[in-house]
Amino acid sequence: MAKIVNSWNDWDPLKRVIIGRCDNSMIPPEEPATSEKVPVDSEMRGMWGLRPLRTVEVGNACLENLVKAVEERGVVVDRPTPLQWNQAIGTPDFRNDSMMTCMPPRDILLTIGNEIMASANSFRCRYFEYLAYWPLMKQYFDEDPDFLWTQAPRPRLTDASYKHNYYDEKISLEERLVRTANKDFVTTEVEPMWDAADVMRMGKDLFIQHGLTTNRTAMDWFQRYYPEYRVHA
Repeated sequence: MAKIVNSWNDWDPLKRVIIGRCDNSMIPPEEPATSEKVPVDSEMRGMWGLRPLRTVEVGNACLENLVKAVEERGVVVDRPTPLQWNQAIGTPDFRNDSMMTCMPPRDILLTIGNEIMASANSFRCRYFEYLAYWPLMKQYFDEDPDFLWTQAPRPRLTDASYKHNYYDEKISLEERLVRTANKDFVTTEVEPMWDAADVMRMGKDLFIQHGLTTNRTAMDWFQRYYPEYRVHA
């Protein structure tokens, strides 16, 4: 049986990669964690729904070009299975009118050695995004006896996970920069929340960015989960 998963950094020669898809992508409804991602003067502000078909087609064309480019260099490419992202979702703690996309696998899956871990995202609209990758995870599990398939603790994402009225369109850019310097972000510390893209891997060193999507509690969780690693902020 082949060894499929084995990655410790972002610069070793690439042998296999997951490239996302834009199919059915949504502009998600506004929620506590997402407001800062949309500029105040953007036409998308306050809008949500299916992304215009043209933008989805252009996005998929770009991804297909990327697939072709890496395959021509001998890299094996895997793709997720898109869901109908326009479905409303809910848990005992929250409801959201839609999901978002499976375009960026880097936010959802973190590979460390022979382990792929699904992240603990702070966006409610991304709560079930990992499902698009589960068929691939099962394939790796069946084909690679050393593969570890794990899931970080799922955050509840209740209202306590966010600072109320954190986003105020009257706040100046200077005030936002002061908040950033003070490490004052919309997420609270009631539970670990993190995007896989906020973790840079350098062998036994993990550099984790504290910001809009990853909190300090997540850094503490990483240090306890990987006691043999060095975690840097």
